[in-house]
Amino acid sequence: MLFLSALRRACVVPSVQRRWLSAPADRLLLIKELRGQTGAPVNDVKAALQTSNWDLDAAMSELRRKGLAAATKKAARHAAEGLVGMARGDGVVAVVEINSETDFVARNSQFRALVGSAAAAALAVSAPRPGCAAELDGEVLRAARMPGGGTLEEAVASVAASVRENVRLRRGFRLAAPGALVGAYLHQKAGDEAGRIAGLVALASSQPLAGAGAEQAQELAHKLAMQVVAAAPRFLDRSAVPAEALEAESRVLREQALSSGKPEKIVDKIVAGRLDKYYGEVCLAEQAFIMDGDLKVQDVLKRTGKQVGSELRLTGFLRVQVGEGLEQEQKDFAAEVAETLKAAA
Repeated sequence: MLFLSALRRACVVPSVQRRWLSAPADRLLLIKELRGQTGAPVNDVKAALQTSNWDLDAAMSELRRKGLAAATKKAARHAAEGLVGMARGDGVVAVVEINSETDFVARNSQFRALVGSAAAAALAVSAPRPGCAAELDGEVLRAARMPGGGTLEEAVASVAASVRENVRLRRGFRLAAPGALVGAYLHQKAGDEAGRIAGLVALASSQPLAGAGAEQAQELAHKLAMQVVAAAPRFLDRSAVPAEALEAESRVLREQALSSGKPEKIVDKIVAGRLDKYYGEVCLAEQAFIMDGDLKVQDVLKRTGKQVGSELRLTGFLRVQVGEGLEQEQKDFAAEVAETLKAAA
């Protein structure tokens, strides 16, 4: 009897081990759980669990390792689609751009969740120049901690492995304006805090605003964010235009005037008049207001300031568009299909 009792105790498998040596039904639950946590394809999830002897934590690490490797292989592929995400804090807004190869993946719920979480993580990254829009350091941004744990770089690699495309974190920005009003607008939205183009405007008030006055000023900030998206200004006002840009524009305008046969003595006046038009195109404060083309933005600021009893002035703005500055790849459809069939073989 004593021998049989000892034998039974020796044959008892610890509860932790029983989990990995469980019946097929339990293994299906593990596959479902790991897929839910990672979003990876079922075949990859099953292979990782089998390689890890059905240890959930070890399989998670294996998928992460494979995800990083897969992301590295896909990194050379062109990615100019995607979304910009936006997250808001107290007097600060962060914007990130994450690219994908196709618009189909950009509409994927997993991709959209990544973009939103990435923007939230960017809120914790310090801006180099508080008070205006600044691009964030790429290395620091990639190392930002995600709300669910891990780094932003790891999260991007995980999604890339899941959707089987080149997914990359391109850039991030942070507009920090303590005490100012921040207007934000997303164009072609994909969810609550993601879209194709993001516009931000910081609006400072000389006096504290409350009640209806604060609401009116905030509404103007929102409209100006729409202005930024629609009119794509390059500078805040004419004082922000770099001297070299102004000189280059003046030189082009002068050459145009002379080549058209205008007398030398009136060329300076012509250039001055055309520079005013140039400022009206590239400077936010001097652009025609999109809600009323008869007024400039700076005129609307003065008018609203009088109405709310406080001087309002622009302190910063930001415009981020998906794929801006990236050439769209011209794809050979037949070659793409052949490549897909080859990969599936």
